[in-house]
Formats: sequence, structure tokens, C-alpha cells
Amino acid sequence: MAPSSDYTARHLSVLEGLEAVRKRPGMYIGSTDSRGLMHCLWEIIDNSVDEALAGFGHDIKIILHADNSVEIHDDGRGIPVDMEPKTGLTGVEVVFTKLHAGGKFGGGSYTASGGLHGVGASVVNALSARLDVEVDRGGKTYKMSFRRGEPGRFKDQGSKLDPSAVFAPFVDGSVLDVVGKAKRGVTGTRIRYWADRQIFTPDAKFSYDELAARARQTSFLVPGLKLTVRDERRLPGTPGEAAGHEEVFHHDGACPSSWSSSPPIPA
Repeated sequence: MAPSSDYTARHLSVLEGLEAVRKRPGMYIGSTDSRGLMHCLWEIIDNSVDEALAGFGHDIKIILHADNSVEIHDDGRGIPVDMEPKTGLTGVEVVFTKLHAGGKFGGGSYTASGGLHGVGASVVNALSARLDVEVDRGGKTYKMSFRRGEPGRFKDQGSKLDPSAVFAPFVDGSVLDVVGKAKRGVTGTRIRYWADRQIFTPDAKFSYDELAARARQTSFLVPGLKLTVRDERRLPGTPGEAAGHEEVFHHDGACPSSWSSSPPIPA
């Protein structure tokens, strides 16, 4: 063993920003197997549920895509798109790149909330090969993309989204692109991400059964909230093996239970 005098400050490692998440993902999501993969999904879903709990959303959609990405839609207020004064970054970039940033720290935005309280979205972003977020606010649709937590733009070929597409990180300053118009009064957030296989184990998979069970429980806990779960992967041995599968979970508080299964998704 080296003398204690040889142990100095130069031996200490200082990890900045999301680098710490990628270096020690287990500290944030517990493991990098299927449990950790599902933990990331819960974090994003919980943010949408929190909007519903606050009275600003009534509809959440979760889609398991065949390309191993997952997509979450909600009709909440939409992540703020204006500049956050302390960082000089848009609210979208702050939420997805800064740990311990969000509306759950006593600022009055949420009276009840779940998840990692301002850590979840940025952790998921750090552990994703690609993450795209679109926000509807003020009659506009805004978009920002990230690769392993870094903001920039992917050069996709046509309409197909590909985490391996050429990526150009922002250099002089990040840009929150306006990519369309939102209908008057329409707000919400859409997130689609591809878990980084440099981080997660090769056998890590999203579990439809766990997702459906969580959606069913949430529908009871938040009456009036509709959760739609769709599986487009067509995995052998799953309900959606033949043509995809979709279930809608909704409880209005007036009867013991209320949920329904939709017919298979057309090919």
C-alpha cells in the first residue's frame, strides 16, 4: 500500500454534468439490465403523470417501436421553451442536460410528483444513443435532439429516424428549432429515445407486461387519466406477435374498474 502522503488531490476524479451518469449509471437507475431500462422509461412516464396530477394533462401514449426505441406523448403544458435566466439555456435543454433541474423543487409547479425529481429526464438522455423531444406551446412545435446527452442535429435520410445517422453537435450555442405549427390551445410533449447499447446489456428489453401493469395501476391512482400502451415490436410469445397490440387504460372513479383492449394494429 502506498504511503498516505502519496494520496493527494490530484488522485481525485471530477466528473462534469452528464459524464457522471454515463460513468456510473447504476448510481442513478440501479442496474443496466432490463430493470434499469424500465427504470428509465418510468422516469419519462412519471413526468407526464405529474402533469396530469397537477391538472394539466389527461392523455398519455406510450409506444414500443420495432426499432427498439420508445415514444411517450402527453397533452400537458409542454416543457418550457423560453430561456432559463441562470443558465441562458432554453427550458428544454435545461431539463434534458442539467441534473437536479426541473419544476419539482418547491417552486409551486407541482404539489405532488414522482420519479427522481429533476434528475430523471437528464439521466435518460445521458443513457440514450439518441433522444428527440418535441414540444407544443404557444401555437408552435419546437424540437431538439441529443446524442448521449449532447444537443445537436441528426442528418436523417428521409423520414426515418436513425440513432446512427450523422450527428452535428452545436458549437457556438444550442438551437431549439421551430419545426411546425400547433393548433390553438394545443400543448404537450413528445419524447422518443433509443437506449444506448454501450451502456445497457445486450439482453436488456422493454417489458410490455410490466408497462401494461404500471399503466393499469396509474389509471386507478389518477382517475380521468387515459393511458394508451402500444407494442409494435411483434416479438414472439407476446400479444402483439401477429400484428402489434394496443391497450387503453382509463378509470373515471365511478366504477371499480374501466379499461379496454384494442384490436391488433393493422400491418
